[in-house]
Amino acid sequence: MYGYLWRHLPGPLPVKILIAVAIVVGIFFLLMEVVFPQLSDLMPYQEVAV
Repeated sequence: MYGYLWRHLPGPLPVKILIAVAIVVGIFFLLMEVVFPQLSDLMPYQEVAV
């Protein structure tokens, strides 16, 4: 799977590395800003007291 994606990225090695890092950072921020906040409402541990 990763090999397929790597082979289809355009450009030489430094450009491929920059594109791969940009994709990983984009996915990270998408998860942090959209997915995880929506999932936190579904978690059962909203009111925790120690």
